[in-house]
This record gives sequence, structure tokens and C-alpha cells, in this order.
Amino acid sequence: MKRLRFEFVESFKIAYAQIAANRTRSFLTALGVIIGIVAVTLMGTAIGGINTGFNRSMALLGDDILYVSKHPWASDRDDWEFRNRRDIKSEYAERLQTIIDATPNSELVRAVPTANTFRNVVRGAYQVSNVFTLGTTDEYLDISSLDFRDGRFFNATESRGGRNVCALGCDVADALFPEGGALGQDVTLSNQRFQVIGIFAKQGTFLGLFSFDNQIVIPLAAFKKFFAKKGSDSDVRVKVRSKERMNEARAELGGAMRRVRGLLPDQDDDFAISAQESFKQALEPVKASIALAGLFITGLSLFVGAIGIMNITFVSVRERTREIGTRKALGALRRTILLQFLIEAVSICLLGGFAGLVFSWLLFQGVGAAFPSFPIEFSINLVLVGLLISVATGVVSGFAPAWSASRLDPVAALRYE
Repeated sequence: MKRLRFEFVESFKIAYAQIAANRTRSFLTALGVIIGIVAVTLMGTAIGGINTGFNRSMALLGDDILYVSKHPWASDRDDWEFRNRRDIKSEYAERLQTIIDATPNSELVRAVPTANTFRNVVRGAYQVSNVFTLGTTDEYLDISSLDFRDGRFFNATESRGGRNVCALGCDVADALFPEGGALGQDVTLSNQRFQVIGIFAKQGTFLGLFSFDNQIVIPLAAFKKFFAKKGSDSDVRVKVRSKERMNEARAELGGAMRRVRGLLPDQDDDFAISAQESFKQALEPVKASIALAGLFITGLSLFVGAIGIMNITFVSVRERTREIGTRKALGALRRTILLQFLIEAVSICLLGGFAGLVFSWLLFQGVGAAFPSFPIEFSINLVLVGLLISVATGVVSGFAPAWSASRLDPVAALRYE
């Protein structure tokens, strides 16, 4: 064991001396490994960031909410099958709630109607374009996890009366009232004045693409009065009792909606029930494509890098044939020679791996600074995976030349010119 430890230490010293003596050659040899490690870490960072951002966004959408709508989320809205369907009416929520309350041990808790569109919001010289405008009832708080930075949500009286009151997302409030003091002030929404009674706490974005802070929420009765039949979408959101029994809740909701719609047993559903699982299914091909592209680039880079390292190690064996012969004549074992060249190849790959990780981290910092809202993370697992891949590449590429060096005949090696 002591001899083996000495051989390891000595092999590392020889590898360091050889790499230091041939810096340029070593760097060019490791370039393929560097590119491969950058590719695998960026791929892992991208997939990890997508998963993190998705989970955060799903928490905002509600992982215990079912959405009854005219179109499935992952569908083409121009498809005639969906365009010819009857609209989802806000009255369905009340009828669904009646069925839920009358169902013993129901998996459903609360049904709330919503409608949405995009409108510009103005306050004096300030304007925010394409603000997500949501119309709902005071019961919306029962199915959402919204917090307020200031103020409150509209109450039952304001909801039923269709009062011109609103709650603003924090980005909209900050843009319209940069000096603060938004509560009690008026904003203009499609030529109608709405009094600000609440400002939501910061919620974040969906994968850095859609901001949950760029919204305005108004009573559904007011929404119908001003925006109905003007390119708005309606749905009913239903909170389930337990997200672990989502399939049972979905089946129960489907049966209840068929009763509300008055569908006969032989008629197909003319509505869609969606949940965050639909987004997961839509996102899987994206993640798979990123992984496939990353694996292809990583595999190609590492293959090229491994061929380069194998070639250079063979060249190194040829250049040091007399040295190998001398060491064998002095009693060096085959294992010692094999270990020497194998560690040299692994060392080059490890240096390439470290360089690739450093470059990836710098890219990570740059992307984080340029797009602070985009969810990316550089985990320790990626570092470990990158180093393991580097070691594996060094072992695979360096074994053949190291084996050939260990098999050299010492007499023939000493005569080698």
C-alpha cells in the first residue's frame, strides 16, 4: 500500500512537470474537454432553472386548482373543434358550488368564476401597456395565495355591485405611482376610472416570460360591464380538497360540469379541465430537446477531446520511450508506467474540467446579471458531474497509450532513437 501511494504521488509530480513544460499543447489538448464540460453544465443549469422556475410558477397558479375552460391549455385555439364550443359562463361557478355543497365527501371545495383580457392602464402621464386584466369575485382569495403589500381585496358588496375598484400588481403600481401613495387614487382602464384599493406583494414571473406582477384585478360584474365580448376569455377555477387526489377531483368536476352543461350520456364533453400538469406535459418536450441537444454537443466535444488526448498521450509515449526503458531497467513495474501516463491524461482532463466549470460559472453570472428574473441555478451537483465526466474521459482516452507504454520491452526501449 505504501509503494502504491508513493507511485501515485510520483505520477502526479511527473504529470505536473510534463503539463507545465508543454502548456500550449496541454491547453489545446484539453480544449475539447473544456467545451464538453461547458455544454453539460449549461445544459444542467438550463434544465434545473426551468424546473425551479416552473415549480415557483405552479405555486402561483395553484397546484390544487382545476381550471374549467373552453379550450385545453395545450391546444390550438383556431381548431374548429374548440371554437364551436359554447362559452364558459360565470354563472357555472354558482351552479357548480351548489353541486359541490350537495355532494357528500366531495373532493372539490370552492368554484370561482374569472374572466381575463389585456388592456392598457393609464394614470395621468403614466401608462402601462398590455396589463393582464382579471375579473373575478371576492371569493377569489379563497382559492389563491395572494399577499398584499398595501391595502386589501374588494369585498362581497363591491364584488356584487360591480364597483369600479381594483387591486394592482406591484409592477403596475410602481410604474403608475413612482412616488408612491397609490391607495385611494384613480387609474383609467379602457376609459373607465377605477379606484386603487390594494397592491399585491411581489409574486415573480413564469419562466421569466410572463410577469404575475403585471396585472390588475377588478370585480367580475365591472369586467362584464366594460369588457364582455371584447376578446376576453372566461373560465371557472375550482379548488380541490387534496392535491394528492387530483385525478378523483378531476373526474368529479367533469361529472358536475356535464350536469351544468346539460350533456346527454352519449355526448362528448364540450369543455376542458386543465391543471398545472398540462404545463408540465407541454414543458417535457422542451426539456427533452435541451437535454438531447446538450448531450449531442457534450458527447461530440468529449469524443473529439478524448481523441486528442489519446493522440497526444501516444506522442508523449513515443517521445519518452528511452525514459520508459531506463525506468524499467531500474526496476519500475508495468503498473507504475501505466499509472504514470494514465494520471497524466486524467490530469489534463481535470484541468480542462476545472477551466470549463470556471467559464460556465462566469457565463452563469453574466446571464444572471442580464436577466435577473430568469430562474437559473449553478448547483454543486453540476460541479461534481463535470469533474466525474472529466476523470472518466481521461481514463478512457489515456488507457490505451498508457497500456502500450507499460508493455514496452526495456531493451528495445533503450535502443529507441
